[in-house]
Amino acid sequence: MGVSLDKTEGAAAWKKAIAADQLTWYQISDLKYWESPMVKLYAIRGIPHSVLVDANGIIVAKDLRGKALHDKLEELLK
Repeated sequence: MGVSLDKTEGAAAWKKAIAADQLTWYQISDLKYWESPMVKLYAIRGIPHSVLVDANGIIVAKDLRGKALHDKLEELLK
């Protein structure tokens, strides 16, 4: 799932980017920018920010990128 920290006035551009990038996973936003409760809940300090959550809602990894993210996903999906 993708969570956007866009502002209300950026909603159209955010939706256009989702379509242009052909993102097939869920995309959500409350359009509250850095005031979004997600910022505090997931300790977001910068973008991009990744959080891998298991089927039980437990955070199993954070801030992975590139090969490290790919490897962790491969491990978890086995």
